[in-house]
Amino acid sequence: MASVGAEFPAYVVRRDGERLTRGVEGMHLDDLPPGEVLVSVSWSGVNYKDGMVASPGNRVARATPLVPGVDLAGVVVSSADPAVAVGSEVLAHGHDIGVARHGGFAAFARVPAAWVVPLPAGLSLRDAMVLGTAGFTAALSLDELERHGLAAGDGPVLVTGASGGVGSIAVVLLASRGYDVVASTGKATEHDRLLALGAGTVIGRDALAEGPGRVLGPERWAGAVDCVGGATLAQVLRSLRYGAAVAASGLTGGSSLETTVYPFITRHVALLGVDSVRTDEERRRAVWARLGGELRPPDLDALVEREVPLSDLGDALDEIVGAKVRGRILVRPRS
Repeated sequence: MASVGAEFPAYVVRRDGERLTRGVEGMHLDDLPPGEVLVSVSWSGVNYKDGMVASPGNRVARATPLVPGVDLAGVVVSSADPAVAVGSEVLAHGHDIGVARHGGFAAFARVPAAWVVPLPAGLSLRDAMVLGTAGFTAALSLDELERHGLAAGDGPVLVTGASGGVGSIAVVLLASRGYDVVASTGKATEHDRLLALGAGTVIGRDALAEGPGRVLGPERWAGAVDCVGGATLAQVLRSLRYGAAVAASGLTGGSSLETTVYPFITRHVALLGVDSVRTDEERRRAVWARLGGELRPPDLDALVEREVPLSDLGDALDEIVGAKVRGRILVRPRS
């Protein structure tokens, strides 16, 4: 472990009014925020929120300077909590990590013990970050739908924004459970990739639109994972089957929802909000255990676009904000 005075690399974002600078800097252990557990970070991943934090004018970052990286996986090198053993492999994500306190884009991270998730059996540290926050959100969405009663064989399950991080992993997880997956994307170039990931059918986003003025559409979907929000989510609600539910986690299509009460009171549909940031730790660990078990994708490498060192993070952060990323970008803080 590095001594308190020793320097280690970190990718740091600094804001001064409207001016933003970012890049690799040297940090020390006493620069890290308080917490019971010090982790030597082996892997992190690039998420959309990380790209926002590193973009000028964003309202996501709540601290400066800030090390982004909303998820991380590594080895515990120091612990003030007997429940978290030194030498154990762990992961952490959500809460304020990478947003209001230093995150995973550094060789070391310090977090509260309550935020630490033991690495599930069936996953390596790298595997955990191939899944990362996006995979957890997709798995939590599936978990919510199955708690609501969705089962394989009920009918087609729609995934909107299917070419994105959460959407593409949702396609994989649903297909591996035997669901009939219909993937919706606005990117025609992604059709073949989504079919390879397990979608039975791929449709354009225009295929979801109903005629103007209609409060209800045909009953099409036995369930849905919505990663878009806005008008897309409203369209999904209008076309769910009786008693079905949509698990919603995205807002790239807008934060407002213009709909009517008709789907809720005449078709008994449910809108399930999915939040990966403040999920209670018991539920978080249970979902990760599923990801290491029956939900573990058969080919995790198929989800990876590339691996990057801290020195190449700038391009990756810009690409994810510009919707130019096709798969997971893994970060190696120590290379």
